[in-house]
Amino acid sequence: MWDVIVIGSGISGLGAAAALARQGRRVLVLEQHSVAGGLTQTFTREDWTFATGVHYIGGVGDIAGSSGQIGRILAWLTDGALRFVSCGNPYDIVRLPGIEFGILYPKERYREALLARFPAQHEAIGRWFAACEAALHSAFARFAMCGMPQWLAWGMHLIHGDEVEHWAQRTLASTLAAVPDPQLRAVLGARWGDYGAPPDSAPMLEHALVTGSYNAGAYYPVGGPTRIGHTLVPVVEASGGEVQLGAAVEHILVTGGHVAGVAFSQGGTRRTEHASHVISAMGIANTVSCLDAATAPAWQETLRGLRPGLAHLALYVGLDGDIAAAGASGANVWIYESEDIGRVWHNVEEDDPPGLFVSFPSMKDRTWTGKPTAEVIALCDARAFAPWLDTADGRRSEQYLELKGRIEKRLLARFCRHFPALAPLIRFHELSTPLTQQRYLRSPGGAMYGLEMTAARLTHLVIHKSTVPETMLDSKVAGRGLLTMRISRLLSDFQHEDPKRRGSMGGRRI
Repeated sequence: MWDVIVIGSGISGLGAAAALARQGRRVLVLEQHSVAGGLTQTFTREDWTFATGVHYIGGVGDIAGSSGQIGRILAWLTDGALRFVSCGNPYDIVRLPGIEFGILYPKERYREALLARFPAQHEAIGRWFAACEAALHSAFARFAMCGMPQWLAWGMHLIHGDEVEHWAQRTLASTLAAVPDPQLRAVLGARWGDYGAPPDSAPMLEHALVTGSYNAGAYYPVGGPTRIGHTLVPVVEASGGEVQLGAAVEHILVTGGHVAGVAFSQGGTRRTEHASHVISAMGIANTVSCLDAATAPAWQETLRGLRPGLAHLALYVGLDGDIAAAGASGANVWIYESEDIGRVWHNVEEDDPPGLFVSFPSMKDRTWTGKPTAEVIALCDARAFAPWLDTADGRRSEQYLELKGRIEKRLLARFCRHFPALAPLIRFHELSTPLTQQRYLRSPGGAMYGLEMTAARLTHLVIHKSTVPETMLDSKVAGRGLLTMRISRLLSDFQHEDPKRRGSMGGRRI
């Protein structure tokens, strides 16, 4: 028997597995893909290497206090083998018709830059930063309540519950409505793609949390995002654990209300591994699909009612030449065709994208040895791809390939229009769709961030304080302040157990 089985090898799964391994636990990590790392992995086409999901990370600089806690955790997990480099300052650039604005750190410099660019909006800018601070405070109170024993969380809820509820229910759009200047509104709300919910539905709490994570700077892994997996996997193995690839989990075993292990297929063979602790880091929807219908049926039914979030299309561009001289930098570029930044790309068959996110990974990591690259992302509605999602041969359909080709040409043309000096340097391009996301990550509906980011998701007791308090349900924990709480809670659960204990089928209550 293993001490723990972890399902999924993304940053949350590997982070939890490595933390347990550092405490002497034997951990089995099961990954359905042929490469560990989830969205931290990279892939190579000809002379170009592309990142799939990591564009910048906050909280990993050499900074004292809470602003650097994620970096200290990752340094502890990897014995300092995982290092990061600054993306520069500004680290984000917002491009709108008639304006380009760089997002600076620390937040005092960001605020000063806003006041300099919008001098007539002094009061509105002050209200905005006050709202962000209050919402951020509520987010950390929410996380604390999730990690506490229920009796203590109840007491904290009496103190902070109304505040948390207010900022979780209040949308980004309603907060921006108090800003008179439309360009300023657009700049302040432009980065909603970092969590995948447009302003009309995005909780202000989430916006403040995610954008606030970069208040002390944005960073990129030295050696590329794949270094995250390359440094965490050996930690798991050094404690007698394993990371098994091509292992598609089909069933979480439950006996007498207690977890007992998992059943999975690997290389055409069905296998079973037993453990008294199972951590699911494959998302709530996939976790529920692996449970018997008789296991907490009311809980399962409620979770099935939560919808997946927006999908995305990603154009991977290979270049050759001096892209810095042609206008590329380590900063991400948020491009909108109008001040209406909340528009979602619904009609991908015919319309152009209302907004783009552009990143140049080779400009962030100075150790980059391959040819330069760009990644162009547009969030979208996945309904156009519905006929081919969840089908075995969808990617080979003529209709799908024709739609994919049209979208690829449209995205490439839009990229070239905004970066005309880079257009002559393009040598390669390839598009990924929601089918790609579903294939490699088992993402329901091809969603970019899993469940839809709404107030219901943030406040739902079924997710955060449910009948499965010991199950790790969040799959997006890195870089958002949640990794610290999750690992601390995880280790406290094991703190007083004998690491030599084997064979018990008592397990955790599920």
